Amino acid sequence: MARKRAERRALERDVKKQLEQKDKLAALSPGGAPERAIEVASASLVEPMARASKCPRCGGDVRLEEHVVERGLRVVRVRCTACGSPRALYYRIAALH
Repeated sequence: MARKRAERRALERDVKKQLEQKDKLAALSPGGAPERAIEVASASLVEPMARASKCPRCGGDVRLEEHVVERGLRVVRVRCTACGSPRALYYRIAALH
């Protein structure tokens, strides 16, 4: 019994580590952080682009939860419809910069 539990816990740790690595890669990708904001020509492009993105954890579709302006950037908060993982995407309007 203890051996199965130890194996299960080891597997859970591995999965958690893989998810953390995927989250770090997503933060380093375009739009993953304010300093890596995606430049767009118009605010009307922000939501369609965010909806077209995929979950970095599982590759699932995302649902838009919020679109706000913070410090001159468009911030879109999305959540994966498959695994429920939240993510913020950052955009900069080219005409404003």
